[in-house]
Amino acid sequence: MKTKLFESIEIGKLTFKNRVVMAPMCMYSAQEDGIATDWHVTHYASRAVGGVGGVILEATAVVPDGRISAGDLGIWSDGHVAGLRRITEQVKAAGAKAGIQLAHAGRKSTTAKPPVAPSAVPFSAEYESPSALSISEIEELQQAFVEGAKRAKAAGFDFIELHGAHGYLINTFLSPLSNERTDQYGGAIENRMRFLLETIDLIKTEVDIPIWVRISAADHAPGGMTPDDYVPLAEALLAKGIDMLDCSSGAVVADAVPAVYPGYQVPYAERLRQTGIRTGAVGLITSAALAEEVIRSGRADIILLGRELLRQPYWVYHASAELGDAVPMPKQYERAPVRR
Repeated sequence: MKTKLFESIEIGKLTFKNRVVMAPMCMYSAQEDGIATDWHVTHYASRAVGGVGGVILEATAVVPDGRISAGDLGIWSDGHVAGLRRITEQVKAAGAKAGIQLAHAGRKSTTAKPPVAPSAVPFSAEYESPSALSISEIEELQQAFVEGAKRAKAAGFDFIELHGAHGYLINTFLSPLSNERTDQYGGAIENRMRFLLETIDLIKTEVDIPIWVRISAADHAPGGMTPDDYVPLAEALLAKGIDMLDCSSGAVVADAVPAVYPGYQVPYAERLRQTGIRTGAVGLITSAALAEEVIRSGRADIILLGRELLRQPYWVYHASAELGDAVPMPKQYERAPVRR
């Protein structure tokens, strides 16, 4: 069967050899100063060798106090570029596009003293209460994202993804459950989107690099964001030329408990794709059949695999065999073809 999953796709100015992309996942393995290690090179290169169309590096902090943990990668210094370049060289040599998720953990940082957020509202009783950002501090952080984008390009990344999900800084601006501001960055959704949209404008002014955005398309909590609430943001991102909306969900408040099942987040990608923006589906997509159905039915444009690629770095080859669609393997592996 000729699949849609393993067809090439043009996303912005980039051509991906198939619709499978490795989702960003923290490895907690950076040096204390946020520099990449041999582990990162091997880990990411092996997934590229495994046949995915793209690899997105884990949440990489744009400032030291923006790390989720002390083991997170950093991109706040020019000293990070060489280590990251080692990764991009290997990923691209294996035929995958290389992306990096630029991030700030906000109130969920375990390294910042104190953490910062749009409002002085802690994530939970176990987390330190954050300091509410001033306007000048907001501007400094926006510029930190710009500098991170510059370093990402210098390191050879094909695209960046801004981390606007899972209760980290950008997400806490977007959600009314964490944003209690009364200035131009709070209140109506148009104001809560401002931090992200201004950051995108600043990046585009100074760096020529494709931009993706990851969001938590549902807060899974009363009074929180729903996919319909994210429609204005999707429309604004489309107008700004954002190439892909990566649709995850949850983690902005500690007591949210979503119903979890295979493909449970696919409807978010499907809903926001109706605005015209390209979307990526993620979340308990493990089978080749489900991945193909999502793409073939037009519910999303790409599949982002996370934990499944930790379990099986060569998922693409096994999935192609299961679906009966030949995907070229590296010549070094041709003596061991995957069979159904």
